[in-house]
Amino acid sequence: QVQLVESGGGMVQAGGSLRLSCAASGRTFSSRTMGWFRQAPGKEREFVAAISWNDMRTYYADSVKGRFTISRDDAKNTVDLQMNSLKPEDTAVYYCAAARGSAVKWQGTYDSWGQGTQVTVSS
Repeated sequence: QVQLVESGGGMVQAGGSLRLSCAASGRTFSSRTMGWFRQAPGKEREFVAAISWNDMRTYYADSVKGRFTISRDDAKNTVDLQMNSLKPEDTAVYYCAAARGSAVKWQGTYDSWGQGTQVTVSS
């Protein structure tokens, strides 16, 4: 497994930006597709974005497409999520995760999770 630690959450006004970072430990990071999920109060955890390990292909939820950008640095074992034009509905705990399969939008594909970081967007 991969150990994951998120950072970069906080409070921001609507229209603002935040950059989340996820630091990974473990030898298999560079061969794992990485994803970001989020969970708002009273809601199910949902897929946000993912980036594959072999061709760096990116995947986004429709709700964040064009506003969020996922990237990874295999030399540093990090995966980042740049979030722009934030909306109050983006408020959630954001989780970084490492996948063991190719169904990147399905939570069951991921076998390693971080502890989460809170993002709060005020109107």
